[in-house]
Amino acid sequence: MDLVIRNATLPDGRHGIDIGIRDGRIAALETRLEARGRSEIDAGGDLVSPPFVDAHFHMDSALSYGQPRVNASGTLLEGIALWGELKPQLTQDALVERALRYCDWAVARGLLAIRSHVDVCDDRLLAVEALLDVKRRVAPYLDLQLVAFPQDGLLRSPSALDNLKRAIAMGVDVVGGIPHFERTMAQGAESVRILCEFAADKGLRVDMHCDETDDPLSRHVETLACETQRLGLQGRVAGSHLTSMHSMDNYYVSKLLPLMAESGMAAIANPLINITLQGRHDSYPKRRGMTRVPELLAAGVPVAFGHDCVLDPWYGLGSGDMLEVAHMGLHVAQMTGQEAMRQCFLAVTETPARILGLEGYGIAPGCNADLVLLDAGSPVEAIRLRAARRAVIRRGQVVAESPPARARLKLPGRPGEASFKIGL
Repeated sequence: MDLVIRNATLPDGRHGIDIGIRDGRIAALETRLEARGRSEIDAGGDLVSPPFVDAHFHMDSALSYGQPRVNASGTLLEGIALWGELKPQLTQDALVERALRYCDWAVARGLLAIRSHVDVCDDRLLAVEALLDVKRRVAPYLDLQLVAFPQDGLLRSPSALDNLKRAIAMGVDVVGGIPHFERTMAQGAESVRILCEFAADKGLRVDMHCDETDDPLSRHVETLACETQRLGLQGRVAGSHLTSMHSMDNYYVSKLLPLMAESGMAAIANPLINITLQGRHDSYPKRRGMTRVPELLAAGVPVAFGHDCVLDPWYGLGSGDMLEVAHMGLHVAQMTGQEAMRQCFLAVTETPARILGLEGYGIAPGCNADLVLLDAGSPVEAIRLRAARRAVIRRGQVVAESPPARARLKLPGRPGEASFKIGL
């Protein structure tokens, strides 16, 4: 074997597992594997997981916080206005530099696959060219999937549809949209139809910012589910944000959830950003804003979590840590039962991997040897501690390492020193 990881705990609860890796793939998964590796890692009973996957991000705006100014209100609409001010000042070199820096952050956190929306409403398609360049550069160590995103509205922006088609022809992977930002509800529904028909014709996946609003009457997800079914796009469509569902009446949602499940579409929530941007017009009580994650899961709709933003016009925090995303999602959705917490871990690993259509993902013989060794004994403990990534492995090679989190205490009145894992 090229590499053997000894005494690992897996996300499904199996423990004492040895993982044998050869030629960039998992070759064996056994207790007490007899084969030796040219190099070996002792997991010491810690959790070995497939890598984290971010199902929803904006890499073209990442790390641009404060340019050209700070979002004073902290609202979604001011963020969109700020991005409009920044776009004419963008350069390809700056976009590439920021994106590559973020990809370094991601790899260090065990985040090895990202779906990033890229704005196509700039006629220069500067961001598209930059992120296609970044995608090629990071391919040896990170899967970057790009979504053609008409930020200013497909029908509201005169050249958006042509630009989106150009972006797809240049190599962008997924068709995006933002129907709730069109001028009318009717135009929003029309944009969903146009984009889904285009995706069906090209054999592409669809991921739309859908109903990212507190308005309970913003119901474009209904149209998205209907078009998904009509055009045979089952398994290839995701609705992102879906925050209006938080404000919809229960009777309507009781109709909507089965429709979404029947259509085979997926949902992507963005806990850090949804809890930050939504409910801004409320006094008290304030709405949380995040979509109905437990109810969607119970209805059979796959739900992934995305980071969405890091240090950009919409969000002045973030570090590329998907465990932080899962931690926030768990709290906002009140998913504190053991099984529910494990579902939050799946929402940043296996579920988004399926939504992105990642091949060879997982921990089984034949899968790509893409793994993360976490300083924790279980998925729930990993979320609770936001566990250090002891080792990040890509195709069988260690690409990042972090020391385990340990504290050494020298307390007055207590003899000697105490050294222990923080939180345990």
